[in-house]
Amino acid sequence: MNKILSSLVALFSVTALCAQDTPIVPKLVVGITIDQLRGDYLEMFQHTFGEKGFKRLLNGGLVYADLEFDFPHLDRASTITTIFTGANPAYHGITGENRFILKENREIPAFSDNNYAGNFTTERYSPLPVKVSTLADELKIASGGQSDVFAFAPHASQALASGGHAASGAYWVEDMTGNWATTAFYKTRQPIVDQHNRTPESLSKKIGSITWRPAIDISNYKAFPYTKNLYNFQHYFGVDKKNHVRLLKQSPYVNTEVREIAEKVLKSSSLGKRQNPDFLALTFYAGNFENSLDKNYSVEVQDTYYRLDQEIEKLLEAIDSAVGLQNTLIFVVSTGYFNEQEIHPSDMVTSGGDFYPDRSIALLNMYLMAIYGREQWVSKYYNQQLFFNRKLIEDRKINFVEFQQKAAEFLVQSAGIQDVITSHQMLHGAYNQRVQHYRNGFYKGISGDLYLELQPGWKVVVENDLNNNVRVRDNAVHAPVIFFGNNIKPQRINRVIDATEIAPSVSHRLRIRAPNAAQANILEELF
Repeated sequence: MNKILSSLVALFSVTALCAQDTPIVPKLVVGITIDQLRGDYLEMFQHTFGEKGFKRLLNGGLVYADLEFDFPHLDRASTITTIFTGANPAYHGITGENRFILKENREIPAFSDNNYAGNFTTERYSPLPVKVSTLADELKIASGGQSDVFAFAPHASQALASGGHAASGAYWVEDMTGNWATTAFYKTRQPIVDQHNRTPESLSKKIGSITWRPAIDISNYKAFPYTKNLYNFQHYFGVDKKNHVRLLKQSPYVNTEVREIAEKVLKSSSLGKRQNPDFLALTFYAGNFENSLDKNYSVEVQDTYYRLDQEIEKLLEAIDSAVGLQNTLIFVVSTGYFNEQEIHPSDMVTSGGDFYPDRSIALLNMYLMAIYGREQWVSKYYNQQLFFNRKLIEDRKINFVEFQQKAAEFLVQSAGIQDVITSHQMLHGAYNQRVQHYRNGFYKGISGDLYLELQPGWKVVVENDLNNNVRVRDNAVHAPVIFFGNNIKPQRINRVIDATEIAPSVSHRLRIRAPNAAQANILEELF
């Protein structure tokens, strides 16, 4: 009898301890994606930060030192879709911000969908190009549709990927007017957003009066020792009426827009105050400004981080006031890339060179003509990919695998090309780590037939399009991930995590299923 009592006591004790260790399901999840956030910049600029913004997150949160995306050509659409689906583009289908439609010979936004009209925009988008479920989708399913999901971002791709297929509202800053726009794909309308668009506070009404100047004395912006002269920049967004919204979305003012509308929705929609958890997805910007006076080491980017730190502080205070930080799970994640705007000295001679895609296509087509006949075999070069004329190859009954291999063997001999990988290699060939990396970014029917890996240091020169002339860099960007609130224990983990681990880990914390293509392990430190 004593043994039975002892066993029962032990069992209840273990059960009680387990119950205490089990994280409480948060009432609200706030997913903050910061486009092009750099961990090294957080360290270099922190002398300008306050104590309640980034420092509060870094000191009080679970911080992973670095994040990686295991696929090529990262951009804002492919990375944020990976974060919220827990899968790579090979599964979720968003290989980049834009995609090339071979049959129509034109480039379109990845989220284009002519079946759905826009609200406060003429652009037609939907989240249907995301081929798998998202973190927000799974929360909607688990709650029987009772959880509210809102997403606000500078760009449509960011809002649609983070909001998912069942959002209560997913909004982005419209490129021409600056209004908060959405798609008719979502059946519900949010009066608070529509009302905001019609008030004097809306960006469409005030953008003409916005001038970006340094927020503090520029003597504080001394993080880059190579900047010879600090400058008091001044960017007036009322000048270029064609591009004023596009340029503002590269400035810290777009972060203010995102934070302010998020606060309005927090207050008006009772987020985090019901039985089921709610979800708020916000995207901020921490990249370069294309019109900065110093392309290499910018004072503007330091001002962007200073102002973003203040926006984070205000957002945390708003969440604490509305829901309570202890009731909220916040995760902050970078998109893991950075668009460099480097300028080389005019007298500098490097070992690289200029890679002209059009010339390479012409040479390759001549080579293929010599083998297969005088036809236009190459249809398009797009984003370091080649598309072949599939119909012509099929009509001539040419072995496509052999055709691809001959083209790859010819191209790889060209100056500036490190490697060429065929779609057959990625789908059916012998795997190695490099091929797998490219395979993760390949989606059949969207991606090209050949992938070109260019050598670092070479400049891609697109003739008649000077804006797309970029120099190849293969550096990893130091990109932190932070979990905060909801009884998260402060600690720093000095290991690299994969972007696909975030969605299943947050799902586990919510006690819901992971998105249906998420295969990564959960982050053990969260539990």
